[in-house]
Amino acid sequence: MQVDVTTYYLEMTDPQQLRPKPINNPNFEIKQVGIPLPELNQFLYTTVGKAWFWTNRLTWTLPQWTEWVDRSELKTWIGYLSGTPAGYFELELQLANIVEVAYFGLLPSFIGLGLGGPLLTAAVEQAWALGATRVWVHTCTLDHPRALANYQARGFRIFAHNNHSQEVVSPVGGD
Repeated sequence: MQVDVTTYYLEMTDPQQLRPKPINNPNFEIKQVGIPLPELNQFLYTTVGKAWFWTNRLTWTLPQWTEWVDRSELKTWIGYLSGTPAGYFELELQLANIVEVAYFGLLPSFIGLGLGGPLLTAAVEQAWALGATRVWVHTCTLDHPRALANYQARGFRIFAHNNHSQEVVSPVGGD
């Protein structure tokens, strides 16, 4: 099915632009993945993105996932609620110390619990800690309805957007 999609590109150019949302749940913690594990990133991408038509990587083979995660430019963090993975983000270091929040989201069972703001705060803080001169992200109208508002509430500013028509296909195992 063809749908009209708007993609928004957002950025921060100074750490002072971050408007943090603190972690208010003592059972929520965020840890960096210490050992790249392609199956883990595949699980997170598939589970988080299922409802938002993240289908670009569904056909990736294990070697493709390995190539994506097993490089020094990519860092992955996972948010845990009471020891259970609740969300994640991937940061990709790019040229000129630019860091992209490549992927970000919560697993379906954890949406609406107030974890998105603190998780995004951690993503931005970690990006600046990597020595970023600019942190950017993109989101679109297929993503969670509060995604754009969360980015803007944390201090990201839209620097570009575009409209296009996109074929959306329900992912394998989608509802």
